[in-house]
Amino acid sequence: MAGEVARGPGALLRALLWAAAAAAAATTTGGGSGGSPTPGAFGRVYRGAVNISVERVYAFAYSSEPGQVDAVRVYVNSSSENLQYPVLFVVRQQKGVLSWQVPLIFRGLYQRTYNYQEVSRTLCPSEPTPKTGRSDQVIFVDVASMAPFNIAYELLVTRLENFQLETNKAFNFTASPSQPQYFLYKFPQDIDSVIIKVVSDAVYPCSVVSVQDIVCPVYDLDHNVEFNGVYQSMTKQAAITVQRKDFPGEQFFVVFVIKPEDYACGGSVPSSIHGNVNRTWNLQRTKNLQVTIVPSIKKSVYVQAMFFSFLSFLSFYLGSVIVAFVHYMRVWRKASAERLSPEDGSGIMTSSHPITASTPEGSSYGAIDESSSSGGCQMSSSERGLPAGSDTDSSVEEESDFDTMPEIESDKNVIRTKVFLYLSDLSRKDRRIVSKKYKIYFWNIITIAVFYALPVIQLVITYQTVVNVTGNQDICYYNFLCAHPLGVLSAFNNILSNVGHLLLGFLFLLIVLRRNILHRRAMEMKDIYTLDYGIPKHFGLFYAMGIALMMEGVLSACYHVCPNYSNFQFDTSFMYMIAGLCMLKLYQTRHPDINASAYSAYASFAAVICLAVLGVVFGKNDMWFWVLFSVIHVLASLALSTQIYYMGRFKIDGPDSDLGIFRRAAMVLYTDCIQQCSRPMYMDRMVLLIVGNLVNWSFAIFGLVYRPRDFASYILGIFICNLLLYLAFYIIMKLRSSEKILPIPLFCIVATAVVWGASLYFFFQTLSSWEETPAESREKNRTCILLGFFDDHDVWHFLSAAALFFSFLVLLTLDDDLDTVRRDKIPVF
Repeated sequence: MAGEVARGPGALLRALLWAAAAAAAATTTGGGSGGSPTPGAFGRVYRGAVNISVERVYAFAYSSEPGQVDAVRVYVNSSSENLQYPVLFVVRQQKGVLSWQVPLIFRGLYQRTYNYQEVSRTLCPSEPTPKTGRSDQVIFVDVASMAPFNIAYELLVTRLENFQLETNKAFNFTASPSQPQYFLYKFPQDIDSVIIKVVSDAVYPCSVVSVQDIVCPVYDLDHNVEFNGVYQSMTKQAAITVQRKDFPGEQFFVVFVIKPEDYACGGSVPSSIHGNVNRTWNLQRTKNLQVTIVPSIKKSVYVQAMFFSFLSFLSFYLGSVIVAFVHYMRVWRKASAERLSPEDGSGIMTSSHPITASTPEGSSYGAIDESSSSGGCQMSSSERGLPAGSDTDSSVEEESDFDTMPEIESDKNVIRTKVFLYLSDLSRKDRRIVSKKYKIYFWNIITIAVFYALPVIQLVITYQTVVNVTGNQDICYYNFLCAHPLGVLSAFNNILSNVGHLLLGFLFLLIVLRRNILHRRAMEMKDIYTLDYGIPKHFGLFYAMGIALMMEGVLSACYHVCPNYSNFQFDTSFMYMIAGLCMLKLYQTRHPDINASAYSAYASFAAVICLAVLGVVFGKNDMWFWVLFSVIHVLASLALSTQIYYMGRFKIDGPDSDLGIFRRAAMVLYTDCIQQCSRPMYMDRMVLLIVGNLVNWSFAIFGLVYRPRDFASYILGIFICNLLLYLAFYIIMKLRSSEKILPIPLFCIVATAVVWGASLYFFFQTLSSWEETPAESREKNRTCILLGFFDDHDVWHFLSAAALFFSFLVLLTLDDDLDTVRRDKIPVF
């Protein structure tokens, strides 16, 4: 330990020492050696012995210049391990008293105790103000014990030369549980915020880094370091952002404490000390640390980051306007040249529509009258006399299908079980009923969003308040090397980066609304292309997808207010819903009459979220949960596959007795699975379902064997893989059916693949992990990579928002080439 010999005290200081010695001698009875204070010298080792009748007192005098901060460190040692008669050290200063005993006892888990014979403490410094001029100080160190026998000790008092930390200058030192360290830092005039970076080559022993105001006493022991200021546990790396406004004196202490056990940092209690025994571990618990204080970003960087975030996504609005204008000019020129009907010259010619073109949603999209696939003669929508231009539902209409009669059920079985199905076979229901059915998706998700988001916002505000009040930065799993505070928020950059989900979700809603408005206009003009051609358009699911994208941004921002184990499901709940809604929309495209209702769909999403919560709680070590989940996963895959294969017409009808039902089930399995294995009736569907089941069974086996700790991401991976598999199947079948992919959907497909690839790269750059202890999570922290403000995870937020937007556009525009194709010519797959 560095120090320097004290300067010669002045006349006043000599008088103080002689007065103290005379007073002690006057009160001493029996002439013991403990009464007179011994003048002490800095940097000199004093050895002696104390007992119940002998007490030692040392006086150390020094002078401080104006503006100079003098720190004194006291080192003591005793070879005695007798806990009944420890050696007591009391240090008296001008404005405080500090005391401890040797052996110094620390307590761990299960009442384990750890004894240290070597202790060193830094005394709270006193800085004279410039007006007082030169200041003389004196420190008394009392050494005593109640032991009836002599106990030897050693004492060393030094003045610290490197007590004040400097900006951008690394400082190395060593600490242990009984020898904590702390240093002073003063804000320079041109710096308002700094980042304290602490690194170590060794993972253990576990340590704590604390930032405390200039108040005495300084809390620098394991049992009291959490009483003041902000603090973090640490293994190899820690970082704390400190702002000038939080410290009126524009200075603070940085305190370093080594814990007696490593369990708080993810370590285990050493096997050599199991049991309620006392051991001395001092030499094994030292840790070499390096601290560097660097300036944080300036306010101008906050402004640049906000401009970048908003302008980047507002450029998507500009691009959409340009595409809409170009398409409008093309349609206008073409309409000016000729207005043709597909058959008799009547009606309005409508070309295939890109992002903002008109596409039908509210039309009555019955089968075509010339349809060869329907078996019977059918009329077009206009011939039926239905109110094609109106989308208002009657108050007496039911939400269920209109075909509730037994004859209609029989007709369903005949049509949907044909080998070759066309869109006209699955677009037989009344437009108003189906439109109302899909609008329920939109209204339900708004209700869910409100009731889900409000308690979430309240909870994360409470989390942030607890962090700010207690100073415990182990509550939230930030990337502390790139966590920029703003107001009460500790990591504003992680919240700002979610603005893309809000802006692009709203843009997608505008695009869908534009399509809906143009479609209504076409319906009012009784455009035959709108009535009986192309894919039946329903925008309810698209509106729900746009709301889900916006809510994903809101809840992701809420999660990043204080990311931790307890609120991770906030960040993933609407991701499940987005993946599920995309699969439903993709299936609805060619199966508009038999898609799931909003109530059953959202009930399924609720069940998935419940499973995710159970997995987070029980999925780490409980084998029974993984067995149960795998069984549910496999059975759900088989049940859903059966419904898809038979177009929702699979039923096991038998006698009232249970044996009759089982007999019927065995017959169905024999005829449909065994006899037709070589050549299934619906080959394309069978191939998709076989591949899908293999993928889902592989996920179930993987989960059962490896039991991933991040169960929420595991379920999300299942959803995403199924969605990608279905989308790939859809595109392949579309090309097999000689259908085209227009330039705009082709661009969206390429953009989706590229942006998703880039975003996933940044997603897997793990910067923190609530699956581990806070100290272990901080080992993964990294510095900012974009504008000095955003980290890898923020870039993931930007890119994933764009990727989801392009993914939605793929679903919106993929079948625009069919807008001039009759529905009895559009195959179902």
